[in-house]
Amino acid sequence: MAVRPLRDGGYAVETDGDTYVVDLDAGTCTCPDSRRRGANCKHRRRVAIEVTTGLVPRPDERESACAVCGRRLFVPLSATGPQLCGRHDRAPGDRVRDREDGSHLLVVRPTGERADRFRTGEGRPVADYETNADYGAHEPVFECVYLDSLDRGASTATARRYAFPASRLVDPERRSDGRNSRSDDATAGSDDATTRSDAAVPLTDLPAGAERAIRPAG
Repeated sequence: MAVRPLRDGGYAVETDGDTYVVDLDAGTCTCPDSRRRGANCKHRRRVAIEVTTGLVPRPDERESACAVCGRRLFVPLSATGPQLCGRHDRAPGDRVRDREDGSHLLVVRPTGERADRFRTGEGRPVADYETNADYGAHEPVFECVYLDSLDRGASTATARRYAFPASRLVDPERRSDGRNSRSDDATAGSDDATTRSDAAVPLTDLPAGAERAIRPAG
């Protein structure tokens, strides 16, 4: 039997030259056995197995793909915009590294918008910057701040923000023991993660490559 999700949350089950529609939420199937006797037919059981094992999405989900790696995903039916898998998705407070110059950043906000649609403070789409040419224009954009730009007592609400395509952000460098190369007591999203005791690097002194996707805070 072949199970195919439908847009309304149901499932088409193809078997022996016939196709039946299963509604898991309603507990129904259009096959004769289920319609006449209300039995938990083999089609309903097959759909339940494939949902449980992750072969097909749940009734409240739809199939999608990661905008970076193309990995198959199941997302809520109401989800819009580009989607990301767990490896490439970022949350506010995550520490990441810029793939271009190795700078360390703190994620402030996932915009949910594509790089060819999200505009910087200069009014240009993020994807139009030359240094973003190697990253997908369809990828979602994340707003970040440079860790070295945060003075003691400053917050991400006042620091200048920069916009990056998803695949330009990578996990911090790993040490030889496999752990992140950051202080073990630094917690992403905490006050310690948004302030630094050393001198901040002025934004005007950042490498030219860091100027490609500027979006002022607020």
